[in-house]
Amino acid sequence: MKKQETNSSTWEIKDRVYLLKGNKTPLLFTVPAKHSRAKSLLWFDESEGLSRELRYATNQNSPFVDEQKGQVTLGHIFFRDGKLMVPKHKQNLQKLLSLYHPLKGKSFYEKDDVKEAEVDLSYLQMEIEALKIAADFDIDDCEALLTVETGANVSTMTSKEIKRDTIVFARNNPQQFLELVQDEDLNLKSLGMKAVKQGIIKMSPDGRSFVWAKNSKKLMVVPFDQEPYPALAAWFKTDDGMKVLESVQKKIK
Repeated sequence: MKKQETNSSTWEIKDRVYLLKGNKTPLLFTVPAKHSRAKSLLWFDESEGLSRELRYATNQNSPFVDEQKGQVTLGHIFFRDGKLMVPKHKQNLQKLLSLYHPLKGKSFYEKDDVKEAEVDLSYLQMEIEALKIAADFDIDDCEALLTVETGANVSTMTSKEIKRDTIVFARNNPQQFLELVQDEDLNLKSLGMKAVKQGIIKMSPDGRSFVWAKNSKKLMVVPFDQEPYPALAAWFKTDDGMKVLESVQKKIK
């Protein structure tokens, strides 16, 4: 039977390293090396429409039982301290682990330095972009971001503290920061939160409405499927909301 190999055209002869998922590092972890009733070791061959039995035999070239010939010498698969290094001359074991084993991606994975470098580089580029934007942010935008995302009481902070905390936030949460700076309602959300903190307006205990703090006159009802402050920010842009917004802006300290 001709074997179908996943990604066979791009298979590279090299040493490979396998790691347990979740950064687990037990002293010894055993991966099934042959099919049994208790531990199935089968791979479904779509080209043939059937499941094929797998087995790691140290004296065979293929991990498929139907391609192994003569007397076989069974091997064992052990991860030590969460790691298994397989040299390039053990192609049958590498292909069993990298292409066919049912625990691949569930209990263990192949370490890919190139892919890890790509992921790391992408994150670093995103971090650099976030830091550049944070460094250029004016103080009002910094205040808005910290108010909305961290709940910081910026009225008690100096401008240098606000700027520092904004840059630190961008460094530690670059993706979240970049998403926030694209939010056109960021400043309106911040204004609403400041107005509540300063006792200008109040949010109901259930978070479903806003009222004037001085007389409890209802301003707006939060739609059922929305969060309070994004809903308030959207309402500020309506005809009725713009009048309240103007009044709130005059009262904000």
